Parts: sequence; structure tokens; C-alpha cells
Amino acid sequence: MRSTRIAVSAALLGTLALPALSATSASAAAVPTAATAAPAVSCQKLPPLPYEVHTSAVTIRSKAIASSTALGLLYKSHKFSVSKKSGNWLYITDKTTGVKGWVSGTYVYRDVRMCLD
Repeated sequence: MRSTRIAVSAALLGTLALPALSATSASAAAVPTAATAAPAVSCQKLPPLPYEVHTSAVTIRSKAIASSTALGLLYKSHKFSVSKKSGNWLYITDKTTGVKGWVSGTYVYRDVRMCLD
């Protein structure tokens, strides 16, 4: 029983290792040249990425402090716009519910664009 498990495990590992070894040699052979590479476009000139909610929900507050009155919740599925910033707080308009207020920039922010040269 034990020798059967060892044999099956060895066969499975061999099956998994074979494609990985052949992919390494194949990817080393396909090195793009300057003629086949995509044209270089500076990604610094691209517009910034949109703001997104990076948690399930964020409390919309009346002032830009955590102890202020809660006006509502901003969910990931809601559409919203950002009109101004104050420190790490963003003044938003929730287009889904119509609520305006401040949300923490810890949970609502833009993703960072990766520029690979």
C-alpha cells in the first residue's frame, strides 16, 4: 500500500515537472528583438487610473475625521466621483444613492500603474 502511494506520487511529480522543464527551454529560445517588440509608449503620459473601493464597504462621513457623523455606506458596486481631497480623506458623491461626504483614503484610492520599460 505504501509503495503504491510512493510510486503514484513519483509519477505525478514527474508529470508536473516535465512541462515546466520544456517551457523553460522554449521561453529562453523566444527572445523578442527590437523589430518585434511593441512600440514604446511612456505610461507617465497616460491618464491616472480611476478611484476604487478596496474593501467591501466604506462609511461616508460628514467631516474629514473618523469620529464625525456617518451619512451612509459606499459599497464596491456603487458608482461615485471624487471632487476634492483633504489629507488622507476624499470628498465623494455616491451616484448610486446621491449621498455626498468624506471617505477615508485608506480604503478608497487609485491603483498604481506599472510602467515596464
